[in-house]
Amino acid sequence: MNRLVFILIISLIVIEGMGQPEFIESYPDTLNKKRLYTVIASETGTYMAGMSFLSFIWYKDQKRVPFHFYDDSKGYLQIDKAGHVYGAYRESYAAYYALRWAGIDKKNALIFGGPIGLIFQTPIEIFDGLYERWGFSWPDMAANTAGALLFTAQEALFDDQIMLVKFSYSPSKYAKYHSNLGETHIERFFFDYNAHTYWLSCNVSRLTGIKNFPGWINIAFGYSANGLIKEFENPTYYQGEPFPYFERYRQYIFSLDIDFSKIPSGKKWLRNIFRTVNLIKFPFPAVEFNRIDKVKFHPLYY
Repeated sequence: MNRLVFILIISLIVIEGMGQPEFIESYPDTLNKKRLYTVIASETGTYMAGMSFLSFIWYKDQKRVPFHFYDDSKGYLQIDKAGHVYGAYRESYAAYYALRWAGIDKKNALIFGGPIGLIFQTPIEIFDGLYERWGFSWPDMAANTAGALLFTAQEALFDDQIMLVKFSYSPSKYAKYHSNLGETHIERFFFDYNAHTYWLSCNVSRLTGIKNFPGWINIAFGYSANGLIKEFENPTYYQGEPFPYFERYRQYIFSLDIDFSKIPSGKKWLRNIFRTVNLIKFPFPAVEFNRIDKVKFHPLYY
């Protein structure tokens, strides 16, 4: 998952700016070869950069073993699987709209752009299957497929994304206890799953049919977890000392959100900001449900 977030950030920075909805009703109806070559070069470049990162940096000092499988379906209370869904969804999203921006028709953009999330992430699983510390994970593949399929199905059926997959991050209290969660703020962003929340942000107007409701207001359903120090269970000792006990539990959050792609603007620089911001869930008050606190209110959840 940590590698996935790294590669996702690189690819989205490059691709997102080209092809997200331009707040217009239609895309070019003729092929723009210059734009198409830009899309192909950008996607190929980010793909190769990601693969190079895996080959020459991430796996550099790891022991190569025969291809094998690894069942991590119960690890991290499935927070990492939510991350795979998010990654595949966002990569397919960016690739599809980049192709539409280049003048590719909807059918072909779905055929070639829709599966990109799965295509980008599958080599990670193959690499994992060849190294000792990891293994090829079918649960990861299922999550990758779900993310790409969620985007593709909505675009094919509705010509729109009624449900957006989003991400939010807030530093957790657990990171200071164990180096497994990162020793710097940047490392903790990648390694501390307690700080991650993944959201399904749903368009209220499209779901309810209320035409007078602002089209940019969404309701959001989030999933997160607390108490995660190691993948399957927390340590009892760390650096020769007893380790504090932390309950591992799931969190279900209900909140509001903003779909910035539905806010029209004639300013290109503002549209660029909207495209980037729309990757994350906008902070709002939220209600959390979990088995420890039962019901918990957050004046502002981010």
